[in-house]
Amino acid sequence: MPSQLNVLLFGPQGSGKGTQAKRIAAEYDIPHVSTGDMFRDAIATQTPLGLRVKPILDAGELVPDELTIGLIRERIGAPDAHDGFVLDGFPRNIAQAEALDDLLGELDRPLTAVLEFLIPDELCIERLLGRAADEGRADDAPEAIARRLEIYHRETEPLSEHYRSTGKLVGVHADRSMDEVWAEIQQTLEQAVPA
Repeated sequence: MPSQLNVLLFGPQGSGKGTQAKRIAAEYDIPHVSTGDMFRDAIATQTPLGLRVKPILDAGELVPDELTIGLIRERIGAPDAHDGFVLDGFPRNIAQAEALDDLLGELDRPLTAVLEFLIPDELCIERLLGRAADEGRADDAPEAIARRLEIYHRETEPLSEHYRSTGKLVGVHADRSMDEVWAEIQQTLEQAVPA
């Protein structure tokens, strides 16, 4: 079996995860598995899942774990994810990380690298307000941004400790230009993947 590239990205909203995840996916020809994008697509197409998660996301809350894990199981089991995947937006807390560990263990799809995007809150807020203006995203209103950052620090940041113990955690300095961040990611992935 060819070596897989199974990458997990986490960091606060506005840290550039989505942009870099898409770049990793394109460069290594593996799917970008973004729970946020999957939920937004489900909402836009008004699927039963979309109708369930819309009020949750509109309120700035997190979608229940069992819905998200089911969605991920389905997605990384798809043929195009055979050689790997880039997971972005999940897990968001320790319970989800443990559920993901169980799922990946069951599927024999261990993570190759875990990239934590490190960036000051002020810069995230500035980027998200810019995105709100450009894309008109309702979830980028100032109150929603503040709430999501608060949830991130309380629930998601502890993933750092969880993944540090695996030896696969790498901090990415996400407060620089897209190309500088990309160069750091590429170097990390080249070292993580057995030739």
